[in-house]
Amino acid sequence: MSKASDTNGSAKGKKRSKVKSPRTKLSNEVYEAELFRLQTEFVKLQEWVRATGARIAVVFEGRDGAGKGGTIKRITEYLSPRIVRIAALPAPTERERGQWYYQRYVEHLPAKGEVVLFDRSWYNRAGVEKVMGFCTAQEHALFLRQTPTFEQMLIDDGILLRKYWFSVSEKEQLRRFRSRLTDPVRQWKLSPMDLESLTRWDDYSRAKDEMMVYTDTPSTPWYVVESDVKKHSRLNMMSHLLSTIEYHEVPHPHVELPTRPVEANDYQRPPRELSTYVEDHVATLMGDPE
Repeated sequence: MSKASDTNGSAKGKKRSKVKSPRTKLSNEVYEAELFRLQTEFVKLQEWVRATGARIAVVFEGRDGAGKGGTIKRITEYLSPRIVRIAALPAPTERERGQWYYQRYVEHLPAKGEVVLFDRSWYNRAGVEKVMGFCTAQEHALFLRQTPTFEQMLIDDGILLRKYWFSVSEKEQLRRFRSRLTDPVRQWKLSPMDLESLTRWDDYSRAKDEMMVYTDTPSTPWYVVESDVKKHSRLNMMSHLLSTIEYHEVPHPHVELPTRPVEANDYQRPPRELSTYVEDHVATLMGDPE
């Protein structure tokens, strides 16, 4: 089980030296084994959250194609959606554009006994909105000034807030975009906005750097995840998140399967033809038996 020096991870909020990715990749066997071990720990974390009423909010940010969604998928694979939710908000509606900027995100913050993973967050204003001109210079400046205060309010109210920036190189991002072009199950991930970001690499870099200056604070630090190697970045991020929270294994009631009662043999199943069954698609794949 993981332990942290404090409940908000502030001791880990000092400036971090950049960790270089190893030159060789993990074998699939080692990756799968460690991934499952970490997923088992996340189940323990989930049960601790349920038992203690803790509230955890995790922000996933980074360039398009940096691996945020893949990491979230691995974290939540064995978790209950009633406890661990994903918040991936669409573009704001006309009404939401007339609200306090943070308002639509506040609605998705964790309640007692919940974990919320923000697949992008209020930091849209510091990235795509800034670069693409979807907000004014005044709105952007106000965001940078207000965000540390907003996040401190969350912490003061007891929310455990963690922020991760997935850092991908220009070359690797382009490679991933190209692979999506011909992948029928991932083409939907490639939008015109993604393609536009390729021509604005430096603009996004400058926007990210400015965001870090204002919002990488001792109480709400940014943790940068090197993500050129997806498997490495997933394990690194998952392990780090667990290390910042003082969770522990929660005892649960011992469960035993009951002995099935002897049937009275008075139940008669209705005729099969009265029900509509799903067609046996698998039989068409197997072909005729020998």
